[in-house]
Amino acid sequence: MYLRAVHAEHNIATLHQFIKTNPLGIFTTALESKSFPFIQSSHIPWVLDVDTSRDETHLGVLRGHQARANPQVKAMIEHLKSGTGDESDSRSDRQIISRDVMVLFNGPAHHYVTPKFYRETKPATGKVVPTWNYSAVQVYGRATIFHDSKASLTNAFLDRQIRDLSQQSEVDIMGHKDKPWEVDDAPTSYVELLRKAIIGIEIEITDIGGKFKMSQELSAGDQEGVVEGFEALGTDAGAEIAKTVREKGKLAAT
Repeated sequence: MYLRAVHAEHNIATLHQFIKTNPLGIFTTALESKSFPFIQSSHIPWVLDVDTSRDETHLGVLRGHQARANPQVKAMIEHLKSGTGDESDSRSDRQIISRDVMVLFNGPAHHYVTPKFYRETKPATGKVVPTWNYSAVQVYGRATIFHDSKASLTNAFLDRQIRDLSQQSEVDIMGHKDKPWEVDDAPTSYVELLRKAIIGIEIEITDIGGKFKMSQELSAGDQEGVVEGFEALGTDAGAEIAKTVREKGKLAAT
C-alpha cells in the first residue's frame, strides 16, 4: 500500500478500531503450487485479539476460519504437507505457513471525487483532476493453520473462534446486546458437522499500516467544497465520505 504522508495513519489503536469496525478482510496468500493459482484471496470476517498487558505495543492477532473446500485452503494444506511449511511446530493439527500472508480491510464508504467539487482551485487555475476517496488498513503476518479435524487443538481453536465471531457480529454489528444468537442455539450435531468442513487460521501481525485518502491534501476551501458536494448527493455513502473528509481535514490542519 502506497502511504503518502498526508494520508497515512500510524496510530495503532486507531488501526485496531478500524479492523474491529470493518472485520471483513481480504485474506491473500502467495504459494507455489502445481494444482492451484499462485496468488489467491478470500473474504473472511476476523476477530482481533490485542494483548494490552504488554509493555510494548502489541500489533495484534487475527483469528478466522475458511471452508475446507476453498481452493486457497487446499493450496495452504498442500504447501504444509509438501514440507515447505515452518516445522517449528510440526504437529499435523497446527502448522505455520512459511510465507507472509496479507489481509486488507476496507472502510465502509469509498467514492469517485469530481473536480467540480474543488470550488477554490478549479475556478482559479483549472489545475485539478478526478480522484477516488477511500480508507483501508493492511496487515502482514505469519499464519498458523489448524486443519486436522480430529485433533483436539483444532477443535478447541474452532470452537472458540466461531463463538467469539458470532458474539462479535451479533453484539457489535447487529446490536443484539440482550439476546444475541449463540452457537448453542443450533443443534450440537449440526454444529459438529459444519465444524469439520472448516479450518482455523491465526495470524500474528508483524506489520500494519493504514490509509485514509480523504482529501487532506487539499486547501481548506476545496475540502469544504468536497464536503458540500458529497452531502448534496443525499446518499449514505456520500454522508459517510463527507463526515470523514471533515474529520481528517481537521486532523491534518492540526
